[in-house]
Amino acid sequence: MTTGVIQGVTVSHQRATVDEIESAAAEDEETAVRDLLAREGVDEAFSLQTCNRSEAYVVTESVADGRAALDEFAPEVRDGAVREMDHETSLRHLMRVAAGLESLVLGEDQIIGQLRTAFETARGVGGIGPVLDPAITKAIHVGERARTETTINEGVVSLGSAAVELARQELDLDGATALVVGAGEMGRLAAQAFDDTGVSTLVVANRTVPNAALLADEVETTATAVSLDATDDAAERADVLVTATDSPDPVIDAAALADAGRTLVIDLAQPRDVDPAAGDLDGVEAYDIDSLEAITDETRAQRREAAAKVEAMIDEEFDRLLDSFKRRQADEAISAMYESAEMVKERELRTAVSRLEAQGELTEEQRETVAALADALVGQLLAAPTKSLRDAAAEDDWTTIQTALGLFDPEFGGDDPTPATTERPREAMDDADDIPQHVRDRLGDE
Repeated sequence: MTTGVIQGVTVSHQRATVDEIESAAAEDEETAVRDLLAREGVDEAFSLQTCNRSEAYVVTESVADGRAALDEFAPEVRDGAVREMDHETSLRHLMRVAAGLESLVLGEDQIIGQLRTAFETARGVGGIGPVLDPAITKAIHVGERARTETTINEGVVSLGSAAVELARQELDLDGATALVVGAGEMGRLAAQAFDDTGVSTLVVANRTVPNAALLADEVETTATAVSLDATDDAAERADVLVTATDSPDPVIDAAALADAGRTLVIDLAQPRDVDPAAGDLDGVEAYDIDSLEAITDETRAQRREAAAKVEAMIDEEFDRLLDSFKRRQADEAISAMYESAEMVKERELRTAVSRLEAQGELTEEQRETVAALADALVGQLLAAPTKSLRDAAAEDDWTTIQTALGLFDPEFGGDDPTPATTERPREAMDDADDIPQHVRDRLGDE
C-alpha cells in the first residue's frame, strides 16, 4: 500500500558538533537501514550519512509507530542537536538537502551524489517502497534542477574545495607540499582544488594505492601516490594536509606531526582521521568541518539570490509531490473499492445467468444486457464514494482513506482469483489497470 507516512530525524552541522554527528552515525548506511527495517511497524527505511549529517527516515502506518522506531536514533546526542521531522517536513527537507540548501557549503555538488548512493544502498536492502521511492526521486530531481537552472553551485561548491580555500587564506601555497588523505569524492575535489593553486607537490594517500595513483594522474601538479601505511611519513613532510577517508579510526597519529614544523591540518573525515591531540602541538594548526564556517559564510552571501530561486522551486515541486501522494492515496482506496465491487458483481452475475439459463437458453444479446445492467449498478453506486474519497485526499483526511481501505478488502468476497491491488505508484485513477475500462470511461471526469 502507499498509505504509510514518513517520519524523519536528523543530526547535522546546523545544530550539532562534529562529535555529535559522529556518535549519531551507524557503522554505514546499509547497516542503518537494516536496523530500521527490523523495528516494529517499519515498512520502508532510508539513511543518509555524510561528514556533516546523519539522518534516518522510516515509513509506518501510524505516526506513533514511526516515532517509536526512531526513538533509539542518536541516544547519546543532546536533545537540542536532534531535529525530528513529520511527513511533510521530511519531504521538504529531502529536497532542501538535495538542492544543497542544508549543506555547510551552500549549493555544494557532492551531496546529490551522496543522496543517490544512499538511495541505491537502501533500495538494495529492501528499504525503498512506494512512499520513499517518489519522495527521494523527487528530491534528486529538485537537486538537479537547482544546479542547472540557477547559479547555486558557482564558486566554492564542496567541503574539499572549501578546505583548500581555507588553506589558501592561512598559508602561502606557492611551492608548498600538499597531502590529501583519501581518494574518494571528497579527496578528489580537494586534489583538484589544490591543482589550481601554487603547490609544487601533491601526495595522495589511500588504502588502495591504484586508486590514489589514478587521482594523482588526473592533476597537472607533480603528484605521487602512497598507501595509508606511509601517511605518517608523508604528513611529516607536508606543509598542508586535507584528510577525508571513511576509516573508523584515526589514520594520522599526533606523534607523526610532532617534529613536522608549521603544518596546516584540515580534517574533513567523519569520524576524524587525525588524532585530535595533534592540535595541541607547536606549529600545528588543526581545523575540522566546523572551522569552515567563515569560508561557507562568504559563499552563502554570494549565493543568496540563487538560493531564493531554489526555495521557490522547492515550493513548486513540494506542492506537486503532495498532490501526487494524495492522488495515489485516493486511487488506492478507489481501486480497492472497485475491485471488491467487481468481484461481488462477477460472482452474482454468474449466479443470475445460471438461473436464467435454467429457465431457458439465453441469447448473446440478453447476456450483454444483463452484464450492462450489472456494470451500470456498480458504476452508479460507487460514483458518490469515489468523489468522497478524492475529496478526502485533497483535504488530507487520511482517516477516511484508511477506513475505506479496511472496508473494501478485495479478499472479503471469498476465493475469487482476481489479483490484489499492486503497490506500484499511480498518477490517477485512469492509470489503475485493476479498475475496469468501462468504469474508468464513465468516471474519468468525476
